[in-house]
Amino acid sequence: MQFNITKGVFGERPAVKTPNKRFLEVVGEEGMRNLISAHYDILVESEIKELFPPKGPALEMAKKHSADFFIQICGGPKYFNESRGAPMMFVRHQPFKITPEAREVWLKSYIPILEKIEIEEELMISFWNYLDIFSIWMINTPSEN
Repeated sequence: MQFNITKGVFGERPAVKTPNKRFLEVVGEEGMRNLISAHYDILVESEIKELFPPKGPALEMAKKHSADFFIQICGGPKYFNESRGAPMMFVRHQPFKITPEAREVWLKSYIPILEKIEIEEELMISFWNYLDIFSIWMINTPSEN
C-alpha cells in the first residue's frame, strides 16, 4: 500500500473524516493499544523525541491517553472523554512546538507499524487518511525552513 502524505501547512484546517469503524473491529482494542505503543516507542528515539515524555511512567500514560483517543475516534468506547474530557487535541498540543516537519516525522513513524498489520486495504486507507489529515490540525508552529 502507498502511504500518501498531504503537505501540512501551518494554519490550515482541512476537513477530516473519521476512520471506518471496522478498522477498530478488525484490529481490536488490544491491537490498537499495541499499535500506539509501538508508535511511541519509535517517536522517543526519533528526531522529535523532545516532544514526548522519556521512557517511564509518563510515557506509558501518554500511550494510554493516545490509545484511548484513537479507540474512541474509531468508534469504540469513549475512554478518552471519560478520563480526560473532550479531546480538543489542538489545544492539548499547544505547549509543544509542532512544525510541518515534526508532523511529517510523527506521521512517517506510523508506516513501519501499519505495514505489519494484515487488514483490508480499504480499512488501512481509511485509518491512514485520518492520521494524515488529523496531523495537519496539530501543526501549531510555522516551518523552520
